[in-house]
Amino acid sequence: MQNHDHRPLLGLCPIGKFVFSHADAVRLKQELQAALRGWNVRFVDLDAVLPDGMVREQGHVDAVVRHFRQQAIDCLFLPHCNFGTEGAAGMIAHKLQVPTLLWGPRDEAPLADGTRLRDTLCGLFASSKVLHKLGVPFSYIENCRLGEPALAEGVDRFLRAANVANSLRRGLRIGHIGQRIDFFWTTIVNESELLERFGVEILPLDMATFIENVRDRARRGRDGYLAEATQLAAKAEIAGFDNHDPLIRILAVRDQMLALAGQHGLDGLAVQDFNSLMDAMGTYCFFANSMVSDRLPLACESDIHGAISAVLTSRANFDTNPVFITDVTIRHPENDNAVLLWHAGAPLAMKAPDERLRLGHHWILPSPLAGMTHFPLRQGPMTLARFDGDRGDYQLAVGEGRSCAGPDTLNNYVWMQVDDWPHWERLLMQGPFIHHSCMAYGHFGKALIEACQFIPGLTPLPLNTVT
Repeated sequence: MQNHDHRPLLGLCPIGKFVFSHADAVRLKQELQAALRGWNVRFVDLDAVLPDGMVREQGHVDAVVRHFRQQAIDCLFLPHCNFGTEGAAGMIAHKLQVPTLLWGPRDEAPLADGTRLRDTLCGLFASSKVLHKLGVPFSYIENCRLGEPALAEGVDRFLRAANVANSLRRGLRIGHIGQRIDFFWTTIVNESELLERFGVEILPLDMATFIENVRDRARRGRDGYLAEATQLAAKAEIAGFDNHDPLIRILAVRDQMLALAGQHGLDGLAVQDFNSLMDAMGTYCFFANSMVSDRLPLACESDIHGAISAVLTSRANFDTNPVFITDVTIRHPENDNAVLLWHAGAPLAMKAPDERLRLGHHWILPSPLAGMTHFPLRQGPMTLARFDGDRGDYQLAVGEGRSCAGPDTLNNYVWMQVDDWPHWERLLMQGPFIHHSCMAYGHFGKALIEACQFIPGLTPLPLNTVT
C-alpha cells in the first residue's frame, strides 16, 4: 500500500520590526515553533542564522535566502510576530520563488497605559502589498490566535497545496504504455503544451516491447509467480481461468509496470489497457492496475490528463493513500445529489473491508476473456479532481463529497453524495472535462484549489456550492 508521506520542508522565516516589543515577538516565535513540532511539520528556522532567529531589517535578506537555499526548502512561511519588515519579507519570498504563506497572530488588547505590544494586522497589510508589488503569489491565513483551529488547518492546507504545486513547478514525468485508443477522442492531449507550460514530460513506452518484456519476465519468474497465484486463488474468487497462466501474466504485467516506473523515475503511468495488451496476455490486466495503483498513480485508457490528475491528487494527500481514476457514470436512481463512481482496476487498499476480491469476465462486453476486477469500494469522505484543458485553457475541477448507500453493480464502484449534484454536473459538462476523474478518500479539496495560485496557467474550478 502506498505510504510515502512526502511532506514538504517548510522554511520558517519569522518577521519582526525594530519597533514594538521584541521580547513579545520572540515569545510568539517560540510558541509557533512548538506548535509546528506538535503538528509534525518538517521545518527549518533561522535560529542559527540571525539574532533571536528573526528578520528585523533589510540587511538580513541575503543571509536568509542563502540559508534556505542550502537547506533546499520546498515552501516558505512568513509569520509576522509584532509588525513586519515588509521589504525584507517581500524580497526573501521573491528571491526564493517557492510557495509562500503569510500569517500573523491576532493582536491582544492595548495595555493599561494605552500602548500596544504589536500591530500585527497592520504589518500584514504592508507585507501583502509588497508581495503583490513583486509578483509573489502567496497563501494567507486569517489573523487569528495561535491556538485557534484556523492556524493549524491553514498550515496543513498550505503544505498540501505547496506539495501539489511543486510537483508541477519541478516537472512531472508520466510514462505512457502504448498509444491513445483510437476511438477515445476525449483523451487527445497536447503533449508539447503540457511540457512547455507545466513541465509535464510524457515518456512513450512501446507496447510491443512491453509485451515482450512481460512474457520474458513471466517465463523467468514462473515458479515465484505460480506460488503467488496459488495464494491469490485461495483468498480471492477467480472465475474464467482454466489454469494459473493468465494470472501469472497479470502479475508479470504488474512487475513490468513497476520496473519501468523505477527505471525512468516516473511520477505516474497511463496505460493503453486494450486491445493489444489483453489480446497478447489472454486476459484483462486490470488486476495489475489495482496492484500498481496501491503504489503509484495510474490512469487507464491512455488518459494522460487523468494521470496528471492522479499525481496532483496524490500529492495533496502527501502520497499516503492511493488514488483511483474513476468514471462518473450514472446518477443515483433515487438520491438527486448522488452519483456512481465506477471503473475497474481500483487500488486494493480501497476495497470495502468485508468484501472479497473477485476476478471475472467483463460486465458488458461479450468477450471470452476474464481478469476484470469486481469489488465495491469502502465508505468515507472523498475528494474528486480532474486536470483538463483545450485550446490552452487548463482547469482543475475540484469537489468534496461522501459515500452513500446505493444499488449494487459490477467492477469497482462507490456511490458519492455531494451538496448539489445538478450544479456539479453543469460545471463539468460545460468545462473541458470528460467522464474520468480522480477520487481519493479524505477531504483536501481546498488544498488543491489553493495550489492553483502557485501554478501559472491553471485555473481552479470549485464544484461545491460552499467552499
